[in-house]
Amino acid sequence: MTTTPAERLTSLLEDVLGAPLPVRLRAWDGSEAGRTGTPDDPNPPTVIVNRRRALRRLLWAPGELGLARAFVSGDLSFDGDIADGLSRFWQLAKPGTGAVRLDLRQKLGALGTAARLGAVGTPPRPPASEARLGGRRHSRRRDRDAISHHYDLSNEFYAFLLDPQMAYSCGYWTRDEGPGYTLVDAQRDKLDLICRKLGLAPGMRLLDVGCGWASLLVHAAEHYGVHATGVTLSAQQRDYGVERVRRAGLSERVEIRLQDYREISEQPFDAVSSIEMGEHVGQENYGVYAAQLHRMLRPHGRLLLQQMSRGSVGANTAPGGGAFMEAYVAPDMYMRPLGETLGFLEQAGHEIVDVHSLREHYVWTVRPWLETLQAHRDTAVRMIGEEQWRIWLLYLAGAALAFEENRMGVHQILTVRPGADGTSGLPRSRTGILGIDPAVGSAPAGAPSPAATA
Repeated sequence: MTTTPAERLTSLLEDVLGAPLPVRLRAWDGSEAGRTGTPDDPNPPTVIVNRRRALRRLLWAPGELGLARAFVSGDLSFDGDIADGLSRFWQLAKPGTGAVRLDLRQKLGALGTAARLGAVGTPPRPPASEARLGGRRHSRRRDRDAISHHYDLSNEFYAFLLDPQMAYSCGYWTRDEGPGYTLVDAQRDKLDLICRKLGLAPGMRLLDVGCGWASLLVHAAEHYGVHATGVTLSAQQRDYGVERVRRAGLSERVEIRLQDYREISEQPFDAVSSIEMGEHVGQENYGVYAAQLHRMLRPHGRLLLQQMSRGSVGANTAPGGGAFMEAYVAPDMYMRPLGETLGFLEQAGHEIVDVHSLREHYVWTVRPWLETLQAHRDTAVRMIGEEQWRIWLLYLAGAALAFEENRMGVHQILTVRPGADGTSGLPRSRTGILGIDPAVGSAPAGAPSPAATA
């Protein structure tokens, strides 16, 4: 009886997983095996092994990196809901880690299967999109290169993927999604939430560290009358932001610099924000980052830090997000449990005022991005190429799943720099500090908060 390539691969995978394959598998010769449709699961996703080279990649780089290289190169592809497929495999992998470990017998079996299928050979060249950074980790030059790898991809692509405000961070969903409330509204409500928590008012000076495409700078200047300074390491972000500020007629009140956070030296600001930038500074430098944010605040000034975390429900086995994220999306990123971040901030002199989890809000934010990427594949490929489209497909699907399953979190952390006498200068009531939420109050978006007028 002839055994097809798909049957051989399915048998190998089921031995490694210790369970039936949770997806359908199609090999390069068109043969299929694995899960079939059932009344409860009529259309299981299909993993497609387009070329034998996919197996060779896995032999030379077992685990997540080999799978990532196979998918990014097109040696491996997917038919169906990719997030569903990832979830099925995650549930079978080692609890808490997503890792699969092969013993010696399984390794020899994998090598034998690859040999019988004609897949043994020299290591394939990694895809061109794989990050290749040099120099000391988190040196200023290497940080610039790491940021450029991700954020200098294409302003055109980010404008296509994101909402018109170009907010590339977790939204704040104050209502269920529907015709009258979309990602655009959730991102506006997030920007307004930040401004309220910071107690912004006309004439105040705001510093935004890692300012992205200037979404917060423009919102704060337009709706709260502040003078805002933003810094970024991405040349494309800086150029986009400067032009955006000019078109909005805000050039006299908003400045954007291509500058490392360690190089900011002017007098303290009334408020400081840093939205999903702290993940990029590294574990070794986080104390320096926290101290610099403190130094940039005047006494009684507030900091709003929005930051992702890992390790809240177990060991932090992948602070960089895993081999795929580290090689293709955000090299040198480091995430830790929330408590460790709070410790760094307190050691630098910040008083923690409020911690607000937005984890599930990230699921609702990433899903529209993923839908846009899938629905307009040809447009995205024209902008960034086939490899990058595959990277972003896997990145967004994996991110949605990680937040959904509580393997990653995101929090807004509000702090204050106490005065020399220990006073915070904060209003007495919680509402006075945080402002009126549009979900429970009647204040329009952009209206000054009670804290700003107290």
